[in-house]
Amino acid sequence: MPQLRIEHEDHDRIEHPLDVVERLASLRDWIFDRAETDEMSISSPGRWTDYHVAFTWIEDVEALHVACAFDIKVPERQRVEVLRLICLINEQLWIGHFDLWSTDNVVMFRHSLVLAGGVVPTHPQCAMLMKTAVDTCERYYQAFQFVLWAGKGAREALDAVLFETEGEA
Repeated sequence: MPQLRIEHEDHDRIEHPLDVVERLASLRDWIFDRAETDEMSISSPGRWTDYHVAFTWIEDVEALHVACAFDIKVPERQRVEVLRLICLINEQLWIGHFDLWSTDNVVMFRHSLVLAGGVVPTHPQCAMLMKTAVDTCERYYQAFQFVLWAGKGAREALDAVLFETEGEA
């Protein structure tokens, strides 16, 4: 089977992609820290918990990666059920995916914006990356709580958070 070869070209960028994210964070008064040239973290309060959003520039593939984590540690005894839940949730998602970060046993949402050819991200693109990450975590946070703290199965936990009421009581 022939192997696909694509040569990576170095492109001169007008500005570093994280400079755009940093400027956006400043304009929106987000709490952020940029200790490294290619990494930046933003704190975002949510309805259920605070979210820790990391933006990373990956030069090799010219991608702006976003990872959104929340303070839920997965004990070894519940790892399999959380992984089942992650699979069920990922089937629902059009953009991004959840992972269980094995080194820390932390659940996180991940997505990347490919900027090949020297493309610079726009404020709306960066804002949407942030919004998608936090909104997706908000949508499914309680399902992880149901599995970890209430001992529910993955399907039952997901069904509970996807249940939508109509009208008013």
